[in-house]
Parts: sequence; structure tokens; C-alpha cells
Amino acid sequence: MTQPRPSLRIANCSGFYGDRPSAAREMVEGGPIDVLTGDYLAELTMLILWKARQRDPEGGYAVSFLAQMREVLGTCLERGIKVVVNAGGLNPAGLAAKLGELAALAELAPKIAHLEGDDLLPRLPQLQAAGEEFAHLASGRPLADAGVRPVTANAYLGAWGITEALRAGADVVICGRVTDASLVVGPAAWAFDWAPDDWDWLAGAVAAGHIIECGAQATGGNYSFFTELDRPVHPGFPIAEMYADGSCVITKHPGTGGAVTVDTVTAQLLYEIDRPSYPNPDVIARFDTARLSQDGPDRVRVHGVRGEPAPDTLKVCLNYQGGYRNTAAFVLTGLELEAKARFAEAALLDAVGGRDAFAELDIRLDGPHTSTGTARLVVTAKDPDQQKVGRALFTAIAGTGLSNYPGCHLEQASPHASEYGIYWPALVSGDAVHPEVVLADGTRISVPRPPVRPYVMKEDVPADPAPPLPGPYVRVPLGTVVGARSGDKGGDANVGLWTRDDPAYGWLRGFLDVERLRELLPEAAELAISRYELPNLRALNFVVHGLLGEGVAASTRPDPQAKSLGEQLRACLVEIPQALLKPRT
Repeated sequence: MTQPRPSLRIANCSGFYGDRPSAAREMVEGGPIDVLTGDYLAELTMLILWKARQRDPEGGYAVSFLAQMREVLGTCLERGIKVVVNAGGLNPAGLAAKLGELAALAELAPKIAHLEGDDLLPRLPQLQAAGEEFAHLASGRPLADAGVRPVTANAYLGAWGITEALRAGADVVICGRVTDASLVVGPAAWAFDWAPDDWDWLAGAVAAGHIIECGAQATGGNYSFFTELDRPVHPGFPIAEMYADGSCVITKHPGTGGAVTVDTVTAQLLYEIDRPSYPNPDVIARFDTARLSQDGPDRVRVHGVRGEPAPDTLKVCLNYQGGYRNTAAFVLTGLELEAKARFAEAALLDAVGGRDAFAELDIRLDGPHTSTGTARLVVTAKDPDQQKVGRALFTAIAGTGLSNYPGCHLEQASPHASEYGIYWPALVSGDAVHPEVVLADGTRISVPRPPVRPYVMKEDVPADPAPPLPGPYVRVPLGTVVGARSGDKGGDANVGLWTRDDPAYGWLRGFLDVERLRELLPEAAELAISRYELPNLRALNFVVHGLLGEGVAASTRPDPQAKSLGEQLRACLVEIPQALLKPRT
């Protein structure tokens, strides 16, 4: 580009593989945009795409992207809207070719580029021989010592490949495993001609990318205070209006549902993060320096984000086959629910031959629920033997049906076990990864590495707590004054909590420490917990290590992605100063 433009409107149309199919059309037709992005990948998605590729070796990408492009590709070309997505999954070249075929049938001729270099699976032995251990980020165990064979191994690439593709004239850029935020950082660096060491500007774009990556979660979706929204159903997808100084305004198309407020944006900033220093392949963004302000109806300005040099390593998402699993749910009704649960558990263990019959057996009681007089005993068995956790488990459970607790019936039971995978997060030296942009004519462009420095994870030192507020205190749910957003970080779970004024944040900082969180969340009582403060956002972020076991695909929790953990915490009764409970105007 010859001259940087004053602003760049980057719209999101997908937060995950399976998001609202009409979102691409809504964003293209709903108002002016310059770039259409879509995030289709998660750790679990890579495993889903691997299974799809076993059925069709030409697949391994998000097929829903093609359906969206049938609706909007012509309009995007006509209006000069760039399309940048990570829908390529395990096969970005295959998706680029399919999109080319689709375009030709519509008599369109887009310039399609795709990004390669993230797939490390064929190179794993070579990289390990060169000293890359791929040690598990939680346990530190080297991959070679685990005795497993990964089926996917993808490094998280950064934004500069996208930038190079756009500089080469691409209309559509299809990526595999890039970081979610890179879908925004790459177009912003292209539009504003940023340099690889423009740390603060890049960090601002990382914040913008993180805010819009999950689609409608930034515009009122999954929002704690949803009852305050005038139109919570069918929220519009978000737009990041980027500026050359790295600041942005988060907004949405006029007339769409949901809302864009400081609170909806704060909630998404806290989603699935760890410490406030948020590492990306191109920059470390300091989320604790971000400042938010309402810039008008459905417009939130995000500015002041500071950046630091990129880490010298890249994160790698590896997945391997874990075995098979099956779940059954006993419904308990009426009186003596806990005694009935003990009876059901004992009957089950007798029928299968004890806990050691399976590699792993998880039995947990959901309830009792006093309002309905019911509870559920959920049983999940995992084992390398498909038959053992399939037909054999089902037969054993069925055999207890007339000799079990009174009122015994099942809500869920199946003779068919399902295969599951296990996520192995690791790091690899950035110098070992060689991304390339591939243009439609076969031209390959090497992507340069940004300046880096070794990443030292430092624990944040909290400020002194505010003095306690005077009484009286009232026992009410924590969520009366606190919002929350939670999610998964591999085998860990994060829960971010924020308040909407300074007095409430002062109280929350002094009230909610790690030990208090253990009291409110009993399932976390024996787990390591990290706590971080983000005062500019009036927020705390907690990371509960190991809550999800070996990751989403292998977790036996009813909510394996910890999406409800924040709302569970908000429902806990605590003593809150009455002065904080004034009605909101």
C-alpha cells in the first residue's frame, strides 16, 4: 500500500467451527467493512479436523467457510473487502484449491494465498533429534518420555505471513494454525505499514484481535448481565475499527442485536487468558495496561496497550489418541438422594468388578437439587479397550436396573463408546519453524521472524488492597456486583471477574484471594491456583491449574470447557457491603 489509511474496519464472522452460518453475509451486507475475518480453530478442533481427514484425505479444513464464501465472495471482491481466516486447519492448501474451484464456478477470479509452515508433524523426529523436547507446559515431561504418537502437531504462527500475503495482492488469505489475534494483527500491520518492532501498536492490535475473535461474545453473547440488554437475542458480530497508533474502537453494525459496552468488552478481554502479559508470536501484549472508554452508543475505545518484544519460542498444539470413553447418567428422585447415589455407585462397581476394571472411572453427583427433588449420578469410564467401555459397560449397567435404588432410571446410556484425544501443549524454538506464503501461481514468500527475546514468566505483584468498606454487610450472590467470564486453557481453566465501579473493585480485591476462591469452588480446593490483578479493567483473573485434567477432549467434567465456571462462582452467597448494592441507573 502506498499510503496508510486513517482507519481499518475489521469484522469477525466466526468464533469457532460451527458458529452462526449467516454471520459472513450479515457482516458484508450490514455496513461498510474493509476486512472480513473468521476464527474456526481451537485445540479440540484440530483433533476434529484430523478425524475428518481420516475419512477424506483431501479434507481437514473448515468446510463451513466454503458455504459462507458462496454467499459473499463476489460482494467482497466488488467492494475490495479482504478475507482473512484460519479455516485452513490441517490443510490450508486444500481449502485454497477448493475455494478457487468455487470461485471459478461463479466466474470470479480472486487472488487466493495460503500460509504453510505450522504443521510440524512430519518433522517431529528431526526436531526432537535437534534438541526440541516438546515438554508439556504443565508437567514439564518431554514428549519422548510419554510413549505416545501425536496425530497433530501445529505451531501457532503469527501475523507477518498474513501481512506478506496482503502486500503481495491477495484478496483471500487462508491460514492454518495461527493465533486468533493474528487475524487482526496481520491486516492492521499491512494497512498501516507497521514494522516488526512497533511493539505498542502491535500489542493494541492483539488486544483488538482477542476481543473480536470469539464473535458475539464481545457484543453481549454469554454476558453475565444479559438481562440488562434490550435485545440480547441474535447479537451482531463485532467490528474492530483499527487506527495507526494501535488503538481501536470495538463496534457492530447499526440495528443489530446485543450491545457493545465497556462491560461486554471487558468480559471478552478476560476470556481464556492467563497472566496479564499475553504472549503472541509477534509481541507480548500487556492487557493490564489496556484502557476502555465508552465512545458513543455501541462504541468502546480501547487504547494504551503496551507491548514488549516477542518471545523466542512458539506454542505448539499436539494431539494424540487417548482411547475410548462412555458416559451414563442415573436419575435420582424423591427422598434420601445421597443414599441412593451411594447405592447406585456400589451397584455399578459390583457389576463391573470395581474401579480397576477401567483405566479411569469418574463418578460424580450432580445435585441434589432441592427445587426439583432430583439429582444425577454421572458415570464416565475411559479405557484403551473400546469394547470394555462400550457394550460391556452398558450391559453391566442394564443388569442392575431391577436391583438398584428405588425409582432407578437412566437419562443417558449407550452401548457405543466414543474415541477421545488428549491435548499436549508445548513450546518450540521460533527459529525451528519456517512459515511461507504460497500464492495462487505457486510463488513462495518466506516470512521473516520478528525481533525476539527470551520470555521470562514473571508473577505479577499485586498492589496493596484498598481499606475495607464499612458495614453493614448483606449476604447475597457474588454476581450481584461482579461479572464473570470463564473458559479453558488446555487442562487449566480461567475465570475472570470484573466490577463496574471503583468501590466494588476495591472490595473485590480485598475479599477474593486464592483461599477464598477455594472455599467458593470446592472442586478446586486441592488444585494450584494463580491470581492476577488488572486494575485498569477493575478485574481479577484466576487460573485453576489442572481443573480440566488432560484437556477439553479428555475431561470428564460435565462442562469440559469450564464455560459455566464463572457463573457458578457468581451464584455463591457472600457478605457484600450494603453500600455497593445501590441500583444501577
